[in-house]
Amino acid sequence: MTLRIAVPNKGSLSESSAAMLREAGYRQRNDLRDLTFIDPENDVEFYYLRPRDIAVYVGLGELDAGITGRDLLLDSAASAHEVLALDFGRSSFRFAAPDVPANSAISEKNLEGKRIATAYPGLVTAYLTKNSISAEVVQLDGAVEGSIRLGVADVIADVVSTGGTLRQAGLKIFGEILLSSEAILISRSASSQSAAMETLIRRLNGVVMARQYVLVDYDVKSSDLEKACALTPGIESPTISPLQKSEWNAVRAMVKRKDINRVMDELYAVGARGILVTDIHACRL
Repeated sequence: MTLRIAVPNKGSLSESSAAMLREAGYRQRNDLRDLTFIDPENDVEFYYLRPRDIAVYVGLGELDAGITGRDLLLDSAASAHEVLALDFGRSSFRFAAPDVPANSAISEKNLEGKRIATAYPGLVTAYLTKNSISAEVVQLDGAVEGSIRLGVADVIADVVSTGGTLRQAGLKIFGEILLSSEAILISRSASSQSAAMETLIRRLNGVVMARQYVLVDYDVKSSDLEKACALTPGIESPTISPLQKSEWNAVRAMVKRKDINRVMDELYAVGARGILVTDIHACRL
């Protein structure tokens, strides 16, 4: 049975989603105007939809899986489940208003009786209900930064990546992070997945891991081997092979990409030599 997958058709998640699927071995559309695309080799059909609608289609069972943002899934209240975090499209959901100290805590004093403009009414309403705050939610479709200047809101609640757009609008973020979001793979059921769905999850997880890790190879004396392996424990265990030169060993292990330069410095300090780093293009763990 053909696996039907929803992919964002535009916006910040679109290009990265398509790139990840290509890395996972799935063909993608060449014409951005195409609304559907069939990959016959993998028996998959892709549907290119508004990111906000993807959770709804998957939750209704019209599609088997989709890539969207965690914020959009939770705001939709759709009957879909997060299956895998994809490690791109990171953002946070925050409150912002003019002339609010950046370290100010959210409280009833800040929000009680206020008008809160947002494109995420589900998330905001859930927060207000949870904290017994009485405030008016002003639902807008799209950019909300200008709503305060236009007199329709006192506070905004929005997804923030760098905060640059808010600063340009004269707004300051305040309070705690309401939600940390990123791109995620979703499905209607958290269990009883098909073989094709399991393959999709395995492939995408392989891409995530390949992007996060690199392979490091180095030579080290037997007397320093234990200290070196403590720095590079790998996923299960490092691979160790004796070298022709007595008392020397070759070691290979996966290391977090973000840590690799520090690890190389520390390996050199404990006596490792010939330290080489290689990108991982795909993996199954």
